Amino acid sequence: MVKLDKMNSSEFEQYLSHAIRGYADEHVKAGNWNEQEALSKATKEYERLLPDGEKTANNTLFTIRDEDKEVGMIWLAQRANDKGFIYDINIREENQGRGYGKQAMIEIEKVARKLGLKSIKLHVFGHNRVARGLYEKLGYLETDIVMEKKI
Repeated sequence: MVKLDKMNSSEFEQYLSHAIRGYADEHVKAGNWNEQEALSKATKEYERLLPDGEKTANNTLFTIRDEDKEVGMIWLAQRANDKGFIYDINIREENQGRGYGKQAMIEIEKVARKLGLKSIKLHVFGHNRVARGLYEKLGYLETDIVMEKKI
């Protein structure tokens, strides 16, 4: 059973350096950005979304724990009065495949309901088939699909 604890400032700093690099890498892998610009663009995006770090209004970043063990993180934003957006969920590599992602998604729905949210959206890169499968099993529906063919 997982629990979600609000991220503290030291956890946020650890998360941020890893998240920016990971976000940049995902955009390169997806063909959206080139390697030279990716880190700069990812940094700017995080600065825009979280100008006050983990204390940014309408954003809550959680550390996912199994008892006292930190297994990952999840970030929920309130984007409109009744709409939420999961900007990031990350289960540490050594903890993947143990159901933590699914449990965290179920727990974040409880948090969202307490905030009065009626829906939650998220973005998933097309090449992340494992995550896509999990979200589909949890009832998330595709609302927008962008496709590309290299020629």
